[in-house]
Amino acid sequence: MTDRSAAAPAPETATAPTAEPGARLALPLLLAGAVGIGFAPIFVRLASEAGVDPVASAFWRMALATPLLGLSAAWVARANAARRGPPPDGALPAPGHRRGLVFMIAAGLFFAADLSLWHWSITLTSVANATLLTNLSTVFVPLFGFFVLGQRFRGSYLAGVVLALGGAALLVGLSLDLGGTRPLGDLLGVATAVMYTGYFLSTAAARRYVSTPVTVLAVTGGAALALLPVAILSGDNFWPTSAIGWAPLIGVALISQVAGQGLIIFAVRHLPPAFTVVSLLIQPLVAALVAWVLFGEALGPVELAGGAMVLMGILLARRGAR
Repeated sequence: MTDRSAAAPAPETATAPTAEPGARLALPLLLAGAVGIGFAPIFVRLASEAGVDPVASAFWRMALATPLLGLSAAWVARANAARRGPPPDGALPAPGHRRGLVFMIAAGLFFAADLSLWHWSITLTSVANATLLTNLSTVFVPLFGFFVLGQRFRGSYLAGVVLALGGAALLVGLSLDLGGTRPLGDLLGVATAVMYTGYFLSTAAARRYVSTPVTVLAVTGGAALALLPVAILSGDNFWPTSAIGWAPLIGVALISQVAGQGLIIFAVRHLPPAFTVVSLLIQPLVAALVAWVLFGEALGPVELAGGAMVLMGILLARRGAR
C-alpha cells in the first residue's frame, strides 16, 4: 500500500515495501519491537505492586528512556557528520527537517494522550473492553488510508484484519460489553484508539524526513513532558515504595520503549502503515504468554485459538500488503 502524492492524484494500489537498506530486516524487527511492547503490561503490573500507579509508570517509561535515546541520537548524528562533513555556515534546516519536527511533536502529544486515556479507561470499564476498543486503531489506520490517502486494499488484507482482531478478542476474553452501563469508559477506549492512530500516522510521516534515533527521542521526550503534569494532577502514587520497585520501571523504559518503540519506528519507514498496525496485535499474545509464565495465568483452548488467529491474521494481512 502506498500513499497518494500531489504529483500522482489517482488512487494507488498496494505495492511491495521499498528496497531501501534495512528494508529486508523491517518485518522481523517490527515483530521484535511488538514483542518488546508486549512486555509493557507486565512491567506496569509489577510497578503497580511496587506502589507506582499506571499513569506515573507511563511517565517513568518515557523519562527513563529519554537520556539513553539522547545518547543514541547524538552518537548517530556525530557519525553522520563525520561522514558528510559540517554544513555550510549560516545553513538553515531543510524544509523536510522542519516538517519532520512538526510530525514528531504531534506524535509525542498523541502518544501521551494515548497512554493517559488508556489508563483512565481501564478504571471506568472492563479490561476486555479497554483492550479491544484500543485495538480499533487496527481499523482506523486503513480507514484513514482509504478515505484520505486513496489507498486500496486487497481482500486478503481485510480478511487478515478481521481474523487478527477476532483473535485478540479471544485472547483478552469474551466479556466485551457495549450495553451502555459504562459508556464513558468505552468512549475513552475508542478515544485511545484514535490517539494511537494519530501517533502511529504522525510517526510514519516523521520517518520520511528524520532518522529513527531522532524520531524516537523526540516522541519519547515530548510524551514525558506531556505526561508529567497529568501524573501529578491525577494524584497517582508517583514513586516506588522500595529500591527494587525501580526495576520494572527501568525494564519498561529499556525493553518496551527504547527497544520496542525504536524497532517499530524503524520498521514503519519500510513497511505499509496499515500492515504494520495489524502486526502490533501480536502484543496481547506476548503479554498473555508472559503472564502465563510469570503469574500462572494459564491460557485455555479459547485463548490459544485466539493467539493462532492473530498469527494467521498477520500472515494474511502481509500477503494483502504486497
